[in-house]
Amino acid sequence: MKRGTENDALRDEIIFLEKSSKRNKAPIWRDIARILSASKRSRVEVNLGKLARVTKADDVIVVPGKLLGAGELKHKVTVAGWSAAKGVREKIAKAGGKMVSIRELAESHPEGKGVLVIR
Repeated sequence: MKRGTENDALRDEIIFLEKSSKRNKAPIWRDIARILSASKRSRVEVNLGKLARVTKADDVIVVPGKLLGAGELKHKVTVAGWSAAKGVREKIAKAGGKMVSIRELAESHPEGKGVLVIR
């Protein structure tokens, strides 16, 4: 029986984050890899409304799961997530922010300084 995720892209992302954590001595990427490697049932889902409440302008956010589109975002943020519901990218762009992949965020912030994890 196969253990771990069967999604090859997700498995590659988890391995990349674990290596990035060791290489840069940044435990944030290891923690995100652990959250992503959890069962699908316990995966994180965050609404844009929650992001609007807990963030401020120019924050850098990572959602180790799916970003859902309920709510409105009124300020500029950079958001990284494993997946996003339809229309989320447009809502973030409309607020002046941008959505990137978790890998892109790990490459642009290798030590994880200033990155907030929203669960």
